[in-house]
Amino acid sequence: MNKSLIALALIGAFAAPAFAEEAAAEAAPASPLSFNVGVVSDYVFRGISQSQHQPALQGGVDYAHASGFYVGSWASTIEWTDRKDLQVQKNNRVELDIYGGYKGSVGDFGYDVGAIRYFYNGEFQAASGVTANTTEVYVGGSWKFVSLKYNHVVSNSIFNWGGTSADTKTQGSGYYDLTVTYPVDETLNLIAHVGRQNIKNLSAASYTDWKLGVTKDFGIAVVGLAYTDTNAKGKDGEAYRWAGKDASRGVVALSVSKTF
Repeated sequence: MNKSLIALALIGAFAAPAFAEEAAAEAAPASPLSFNVGVVSDYVFRGISQSQHQPALQGGVDYAHASGFYVGSWASTIEWTDRKDLQVQKNNRVELDIYGGYKGSVGDFGYDVGAIRYFYNGEFQAASGVTANTTEVYVGGSWKFVSLKYNHVVSNSIFNWGGTSADTKTQGSGYYDLTVTYPVDETLNLIAHVGRQNIKNLSAASYTDWKLGVTKDFGIAVVGLAYTDTNAKGKDGEAYRWAGKDASRGVVALSVSKTF
């Protein structure tokens, strides 16, 4: 789910529902209130396509106080919850993230703590007892162009995985994110990332993802290009085979975003 002009570009460029809180973790803009809009050829979050490898529209708003506290909201069109074979929130086409936290720095070292809620509307299938709606708390640290972050699930489930009994709940799942954003110059960034999504009580849905990309600020907009892949299981009958498509396969995604 935000960012200064270059960093905000990463949101649209590489999407990500963690995307939202990452944006807010960057240096505060001159104005405490900022907006971002963008379009991506494929909305990829933690290595998994959220749009069935189709384009997505995205946008958000952030408020960053001089004290270090921030709040924000970010939304994207999606496709993944429209799965007829599973008890999920059907006919949903939008993801909405609400987040807030506190960030600061000591010399070249930065830190960020906060929480994020992912909302998915649509027709809720109550029989499953589990929804796609997910709440995470996170803590992150950075040194110059290297950052490390951990998101921890505090809701009963994560993105509709799991059940309601003690041995099937996915509460306590976590995501580790190591990212290098190397500034070649004031307008060009190179990005390398590796992440690990652990789904508690459901090892078949746990996986590692990685990404290589670049963003370029052209003034009128920031353009991003990234290759993302995973070792997740997306063949027939496997966890990330959604509506007949492998949501976990390697993809090249193009993005165009603007912050104002």
